[in-house]
Amino acid sequence: MCGNNMSVPLLAEAVTVSGTEKETAAVREHTNTIVHGWADTMTAIQLPHVKYICPHAPRIPVTLNMKMTMPSWFDLMGLSPDSPEDEAGIKRAAENIKAIIDHEVKNGIPANRVMLGGFSQGGALSLYTALTCQQQLAGVVALSCWLPLHKSFPQAASTSGNRDMPILQCHGEMDPMIPVQFGAMTAEKLKIIVNPQKITFRTYPGLMHSSCPQEMAAVKEFIEKQLPRI
Repeated sequence: MCGNNMSVPLLAEAVTVSGTEKETAAVREHTNTIVHGWADTMTAIQLPHVKYICPHAPRIPVTLNMKMTMPSWFDLMGLSPDSPEDEAGIKRAAENIKAIIDHEVKNGIPANRVMLGGFSQGGALSLYTALTCQQQLAGVVALSCWLPLHKSFPQAASTSGNRDMPILQCHGEMDPMIPVQFGAMTAEKLKIIVNPQKITFRTYPGLMHSSCPQEMAAVKEFIEKQLPRI
């Protein structure tokens, strides 16, 4: 990767899956689980002209985990639509992701060739970051997740450059952690924030809080469509 990664804290320890030809696009994949496992998944659906950057979530005390320290982008007080939220932590995490976007832009990849994506809390952060980002992005992949600070939208997106941004949202129908109904509510909320025709919400029978080959195939198809070779 070009440039000084040390100036962007999340990039210093990020796992990067490089393209096999000239990189003309980038995908940020965020997860609050083991990032190397997610990087392995990205390798399986890699496109030769796309670079995948998988930053590590910092280790912080998490309320939902009895205040034990674990990798987490922001504190979690609960996993229901009415749970209190770590507003300062969410906004701070989003700014850190925007710093990565700025870094890529400075190093030759336009913002409209940058896609955000992630699983669970990482998907939630991807949605919030993209919807509050002034730069026009290529899209968002949001897996098994929700929209943080959902009550602040659509006002929170008033200066966003992503009103017409495509979003692929996927969810397991048997998810015990983040019920699929929560995902469906998120999809409906997104339709009043961005162009509803750009929202794709897919569910997978029998899938719990994880991924599956069919879902990954949908993700690859989405990336290929939104980030074609140029």
